[in-house]
Amino acid sequence: MLHGSETGKLCADGQEEDLALCGSDDSGSKLSPEANVTPSARLLQVELELNLHLRRLSFSEPVRYIYNPLEYAWDTHRCYVEKYCRGGQRVLFLGMNPGPFGMAQTGVPFGEIRSVVDWLKITGEVGHPPDEHPKRRITGLACTQSEVSGARFWGFFRKLCEDPTLFFSHCFVHNLCPLIFMSASGKNLTPPELPLGEREALLGLCDTALCQAVQVLGVSMVIGVGKVAEQRARRALSAAGVNVRVEGIMHPSPRNPQANKCWEDKARAKLEELGVLSLLNNM
Repeated sequence: MLHGSETGKLCADGQEEDLALCGSDDSGSKLSPEANVTPSARLLQVELELNLHLRRLSFSEPVRYIYNPLEYAWDTHRCYVEKYCRGGQRVLFLGMNPGPFGMAQTGVPFGEIRSVVDWLKITGEVGHPPDEHPKRRITGLACTQSEVSGARFWGFFRKLCEDPTLFFSHCFVHNLCPLIFMSASGKNLTPPELPLGEREALLGLCDTALCQAVQVLGVSMVIGVGKVAEQRARRALSAAGVNVRVEGIMHPSPRNPQANKCWEDKARAKLEELGVLSLLNNM
């Protein structure tokens, strides 16, 4: 599993068996198309392979702690993917990386606890990263702190669709980068805040995995949640020659002053402009 050492090195601790796919004897082996052709299994394999590459990276100051919920929260993440990743989805909402009280706790993108448990009905065990910040403990589905971004994101679609089946009939949600970075103080560090060389090494791997995920899902539109995710997706997919439309909506983070002023109205207007709202209104 990944952990941050004193120098921010990602290391393996010999627990790869915890990441195995359902019915798989070796989490590091590649699934052939003949073995399992479901989109969910293929996406999970893309993520497992990304994990292997990410273990080879190291990070310097200000990074001190690195969590990868695709390892210690693999059980709940797999539940999310197997439950909701299906063929025929047209739109992929793309976040940047986990938040400390969202996906870091639940293994689900924008994974605010009440949305994950009460609406998405995700179940499973959540473990711990090997090296935890004392102020950023992982409590999994027992987490009592709500993540504002995730509450806004999933709360908006819950109001719009009522039943998650309607949303996931047309859309899926994924993060570009599975890692969360923290300083020695426990401050959340986003990928754009990392040193340039380390950031590009990280995001280069994530770009490749994104292109693979988009091809696996067969979506026709990627909607970046926030400018960074939108711009990164546009560049990566264009460079790889993946023919997909890339758009964006405002990030719901409370750190964005504009998002604190009627984010739902702005998201609704943009999705209506993109032709996505009509898919989700159930009218």
